Amino acid sequence: MVEKIKTGTILIKEGSILPGSLRFESEPYSNGWRSVKDLDGYGLDRKIREAGWTFFYMAGEVNAMVVGFDVEKTTRRAIKRMAAKLKSDKFNFNSLEITQVAAKRFLGLRYVTVSAHQRHIQESMFLFHSEQLAEGDPANAACRPNLNMWLAREVTVSERNGDKARFGRERRGKILRRKRTEELRKALETKQPSATSTGSPGR
Repeated sequence: MVEKIKTGTILIKEGSILPGSLRFESEPYSNGWRSVKDLDGYGLDRKIREAGWTFFYMAGEVNAMVVGFDVEKTTRRAIKRMAAKLKSDKFNFNSLEITQVAAKRFLGLRYVTVSAHQRHIQESMFLFHSEQLAEGDPANAACRPNLNMWLAREVTVSERNGDKARFGRERRGKILRRKRTEELRKALETKQPSATSTGSPGR
Protein backbone atom coordinates (compact mmCIF):
# COMPACT_ATOMS: atom_id res chain seq x y z
CA MET A 1 0.00 0.00 0.00
CA VAL A 2 1.32 3.43 -0.98
CA GLU A 3 2.21 5.56 2.04
CA LYS A 4 -0.05 8.54 2.64
CA ILE A 5 1.32 11.80 1.28
CA LYS A 6 1.65 14.39 4.04
CA THR A 7 3.67 17.44 5.07
CA GLY A 8 7.35 16.48 4.95
CA THR A 9 6.99 13.71 2.36
CA ILE A 10 9.86 13.58 -0.15
CA LEU A 11 9.25 12.55 -3.76
CA ILE A 12 12.21 11.64 -6.00
CA LYS A 13 12.14 11.22 -9.77
CA GLU A 14 12.61 7.70 -11.06
CA GLY A 15 16.10 7.22 -12.46
CA SER A 16 17.71 10.08 -10.53
CA ILE A 17 21.46 9.74 -9.95
CA LEU A 18 22.07 9.05 -6.24
CA PRO A 19 25.16 8.26 -4.16
CA GLY A 20 25.97 4.57 -4.10
CA SER A 21 26.19 4.47 -0.31
CA LEU A 22 22.77 6.10 0.20
CA ARG A 23 20.24 3.65 1.59
CA PHE A 24 16.53 4.34 2.15
CA GLU A 25 13.20 2.76 1.37
CA SER A 26 10.91 4.14 -1.31
CA GLU A 27 7.88 3.08 -3.31
CA PRO A 28 6.39 4.08 -6.67
CA TYR A 29 3.96 6.96 -6.42
CA SER A 30 2.90 8.36 -9.80
CA ASN A 31 4.14 9.93 -13.02
CA GLY A 32 7.67 8.56 -12.63
CA TRP A 33 8.03 9.70 -9.01
CA ARG A 34 8.88 7.61 -5.96
CA SER A 35 7.82 8.37 -2.39
CA VAL A 36 10.53 8.12 0.29
CA LYS A 37 9.41 6.06 3.29
CA ASP A 38 10.10 6.87 6.95
CA LEU A 39 12.25 9.93 6.19
CA ASP A 40 11.36 13.61 5.97
CA GLY A 41 13.53 16.31 4.38
CA TYR A 42 15.77 16.66 7.44
CA GLY A 43 16.36 12.91 7.76
CA LEU A 44 17.11 12.42 4.07
CA ASP A 45 19.35 15.50 4.02
CA ARG A 46 21.40 14.05 6.89
CA LYS A 47 21.88 10.75 5.03
CA ILE A 48 22.81 12.54 1.81
CA ARG A 49 25.39 14.70 3.62
CA GLU A 50 26.85 11.60 5.27
CA ALA A 51 27.35 10.22 1.76
CA GLY A 52 29.23 13.41 0.82
CA TRP A 53 26.53 14.73 -1.51
CA THR A 54 24.27 17.81 -1.35
CA PHE A 55 20.49 18.09 -1.03
CA PHE A 56 19.55 21.55 -2.34
CA TYR A 57 16.42 23.38 -1.18
CA MET A 58 14.85 25.78 -3.69
CA ALA A 59 13.07 28.96 -2.63
CA GLY A 60 9.56 29.55 -3.93
CA GLU A 61 6.64 27.18 -3.46
CA VAL A 62 4.91 25.18 -6.17
CA ASN A 63 1.15 24.87 -5.63
CA ALA A 64 -1.76 22.90 -7.07
CA MET A 65 -5.46 22.80 -6.21
CA VAL A 66 -7.88 20.06 -7.28
CA VAL A 67 -11.58 19.60 -6.54
CA GLY A 68 -12.61 16.18 -5.26
CA PHE A 69 -14.29 14.29 -2.42
CA ASP A 70 -11.69 11.56 -1.82
CA VAL A 71 -8.70 13.26 -0.16
CA GLU A 72 -6.12 10.63 -1.18
CA LYS A 73 -7.17 10.49 -4.82
CA THR A 74 -7.49 14.26 -5.02
CA THR A 75 -4.03 14.70 -3.46
CA ARG A 76 -2.58 12.33 -6.05
CA ARG A 77 -4.21 14.32 -8.86
CA ALA A 78 -2.88 17.56 -7.38
CA ILE A 79 0.66 16.17 -7.31
CA LYS A 80 0.29 14.96 -10.91
CA ARG A 81 -0.76 18.48 -11.88
CA MET A 82 2.21 19.91 -9.97
CA ALA A 83 4.61 17.49 -11.69
CA ALA A 84 3.20 18.52 -15.08
CA LYS A 85 3.96 22.16 -14.25
CA LEU A 86 7.55 21.25 -13.37
CA LYS A 87 8.17 19.51 -16.69
CA SER A 88 8.30 22.91 -18.35
CA ASP A 89 10.91 24.15 -15.84
CA LYS A 90 14.30 24.87 -17.45
CA PHE A 91 16.11 23.20 -14.52
CA ASN A 92 15.76 19.47 -14.20
CA PHE A 93 15.42 19.25 -10.42
CA ASN A 94 14.96 15.69 -9.23
CA SER A 95 13.07 15.96 -5.93
CA LEU A 96 10.02 17.52 -4.27
CA GLU A 97 9.36 18.15 -0.57
CA ILE A 98 5.68 18.43 0.30
CA THR A 99 5.16 21.37 2.64
CA GLN A 100 1.37 21.32 2.94
CA VAL A 101 -1.60 19.10 2.15
CA ALA A 102 -4.89 20.74 3.07
CA ALA A 103 -8.42 19.45 2.48
CA LYS A 104 -10.91 22.30 2.46
CA ARG A 105 -14.54 23.02 1.70
CA PHE A 106 -16.15 26.02 0.05
CA LEU A 107 -19.92 26.30 -0.41
CA GLY A 108 -20.22 22.55 0.03
CA LEU A 109 -17.48 21.86 -2.54
CA ARG A 110 -14.50 19.87 -1.31
CA TYR A 111 -11.02 20.47 -2.66
CA VAL A 112 -7.38 19.78 -1.80
CA THR A 113 -4.44 22.17 -2.04
CA VAL A 114 -0.90 20.82 -2.15
CA SER A 115 2.23 22.95 -1.74
CA ALA A 116 5.82 21.82 -2.25
CA HIS A 117 9.39 23.04 -2.66
CA GLN A 118 11.65 21.73 -5.39
CA ARG A 119 14.80 20.02 -4.13
CA HIS A 120 17.79 18.53 -5.88
CA ILE A 121 20.25 15.75 -5.01
CA GLN A 122 23.72 15.90 -6.55
CA GLU A 123 27.36 15.29 -5.72
CA SER A 124 28.72 18.82 -6.25
CA MET A 125 28.02 21.52 -3.69
CA PHE A 126 27.70 23.99 -6.58
CA LEU A 127 24.43 23.45 -8.34
CA PHE A 128 25.48 24.84 -11.71
CA HIS A 129 28.29 22.24 -11.91
CA SER A 130 25.74 19.44 -12.03
CA GLU A 131 25.61 17.37 -15.21
CA GLN A 132 22.01 16.55 -14.35
CA LEU A 133 20.80 20.09 -15.21
CA ALA A 134 19.84 20.21 -18.88
CA GLU A 135 23.40 19.63 -20.07
CA GLY A 136 24.25 21.14 -23.42
CA ASP A 137 21.58 23.85 -23.39
CA PRO A 138 23.36 27.24 -23.74
CA ALA A 139 20.42 29.10 -22.24
CA ASN A 140 20.43 26.88 -19.16
CA ALA A 141 24.22 26.99 -18.91
CA ALA A 142 24.06 30.78 -18.84
CA CYS A 143 21.55 30.62 -16.00
CA ARG A 144 23.57 28.27 -13.80
CA PRO A 145 25.88 30.84 -12.17
CA ASN A 146 22.91 33.07 -11.43
CA LEU A 147 21.02 30.14 -9.93
CA ASN A 148 23.97 29.23 -7.75
CA MET A 149 24.22 32.82 -6.49
CA TRP A 150 20.48 32.80 -5.80
CA LEU A 151 20.76 29.57 -3.82
CA ALA A 152 23.70 30.94 -1.87
CA ARG A 153 21.61 33.98 -0.96
CA GLU A 154 18.74 31.74 0.16
CA VAL A 155 20.99 29.47 2.22
CA THR A 156 22.60 32.41 4.04
CA VAL A 157 19.47 34.51 4.55
CA SER A 158 19.40 33.79 8.29
CA GLU A 159 23.08 34.72 8.57
CA ARG A 160 22.48 37.97 6.73
CA ASN A 161 19.52 38.77 8.96
CA GLY A 162 21.70 38.11 11.98
CA ASP A 163 24.40 40.40 10.60
CA LYS A 164 21.85 43.14 9.96
CA ALA A 165 20.49 42.86 13.49
CA ARG A 166 24.01 42.93 14.96
CA PHE A 167 24.91 45.93 12.79
CA GLY A 168 21.75 47.70 13.93
CA ARG A 169 22.57 47.10 17.60
CA GLU A 170 26.14 48.34 17.12
CA ARG A 171 24.93 51.43 15.27
CA ARG A 172 22.38 52.25 17.97
CA GLY A 173 25.10 51.76 20.62
CA LYS A 174 27.44 54.16 18.82
CA ILE A 175 24.70 56.79 18.48
CA LEU A 176 23.82 56.45 22.16
CA ARG A 177 27.49 56.77 23.24
CA ARG A 178 27.95 59.80 20.98
CA LYS A 179 24.83 61.41 22.45
CA ARG A 180 26.00 60.80 26.02
CA THR A 181 29.46 62.17 25.22
CA GLU A 182 27.90 65.32 23.75
CA GLU A 183 25.66 65.77 26.81
CA LEU A 184 28.65 65.34 29.14
CA ARG A 185 30.70 67.87 27.15
CA LYS A 186 27.92 70.44 27.32
CA ALA A 187 27.49 69.87 31.06
CA LEU A 188 31.20 70.39 31.64
CA GLU A 189 31.20 73.55 29.54
CA THR A 190 28.27 74.91 31.57
CA LYS A 191 30.07 74.28 34.88
CA GLN A 192 33.48 75.58 33.72
CA PRO A 193 34.03 79.28 34.75
CA SER A 194 34.53 81.74 31.95
CA ALA A 195 37.95 83.38 31.33
CA THR A 196 36.72 86.80 32.52
CA SER A 197 35.41 85.48 35.81
CA THR A 198 38.66 83.65 36.67
CA GLY A 199 41.01 86.58 35.97
CA SER A 200 42.77 88.54 38.75
CA PRO A 201 40.76 91.46 40.11
CA GLY A 202 41.89 94.87 38.88
CA ARG A 203 43.86 97.20 41.18
